[in-house]
Amino acid sequence: MIVRVQELSRRFGDVLAVDRLSLEVRRGEMFGLIGPDGAGKTTTLRMVLGILTPDSGSVETCGLSPTRQRRELSDRVGYLSQKFSLYGDLSVDENIAFFAEIHDVGDWKPRRDELLDMVRMTPFRGRLAARLSGGMKQKLALVCTLVHTPELLVLDEPTTGVDPVSRRDFWKLLARLQREGLTILLTTPYLDEAERCGRVALVDKGRLLTLDAPGHLRSQVEGSFVEVVARPRKQAADGLRRHPEVADVEVFGDRLHVNLPQVEPRRAADAARRLTEHLEASGVEVESARPGLPSLEDVFIRRIRATEADPPGPSEVTR
Repeated sequence: MIVRVQELSRRFGDVLAVDRLSLEVRRGEMFGLIGPDGAGKTTTLRMVLGILTPDSGSVETCGLSPTRQRRELSDRVGYLSQKFSLYGDLSVDENIAFFAEIHDVGDWKPRRDELLDMVRMTPFRGRLAARLSGGMKQKLALVCTLVHTPELLVLDEPTTGVDPVSRRDFWKLLARLQREGLTILLTTPYLDEAERCGRVALVDKGRLLTLDAPGHLRSQVEGSFVEVVARPRKQAADGLRRHPEVADVEVFGDRLHVNLPQVEPRRAADAARRLTEHLEASGVEVESARPGLPSLEDVFIRRIRATEADPPGPSEVTR
């Protein structure tokens, strides 16, 4: 394990940001810490890095104590925060050189050239960082984070506010780095991105709800899901919520994701027909209604509701 977190807690005044959280990150994996705003994700990352000191519990990162051996740890990890933290009045090359010197990296220019080529930023080496787009700023920040070749890369919502093309490039790069042996610990508000992780920890209000591979978490969701495309969409959503078999309806673009917790998956097609008849009887035009697969968002919603109904004890690793 490259990261070990045991019974970790941290308060800010009256707010318990992290509540007895325990988890482990395996060397070489991509691990996602997933949860809504205020779930304690960033606070956890900062304690893993030694930026914050826990109120209780223990952390071990790269075999070191983040609080007692922070200087040594900084040479073994890379950290990309939510906010752009580079120097806008320095060029791309100058920012990279600055970070290489901070970490006392010798012969860093070949590494710089390789990384800039990987993120397709070689033509922009002379441009000031302040004049880069949002996606290019994040890619530059990643290059600066990787120039000293860390063994653990920690990313706090790295693609928030980044355009779709840059997001795709960013994830291609992360996948390549992981294949080369880099361990990646990240937070993201995008559950489609979390699907790329080998394992994810779902957290809410500072507590661990569950921890496992995304595919295994989805397979544990009971009941059925039906995806409906209908017009008018709002009328369709309201009508579906009134149906006795429907627990909730989520809107995804032009689709309605309908949760039927009491319907067996093998009966989902029959349920889709019943929902179609229900909507058409109320004057809604149904373009399609077909069984769908549960998403990580479905898993998360189910876990939160179960927690609200039966509050858990201390957060513990489940897998």
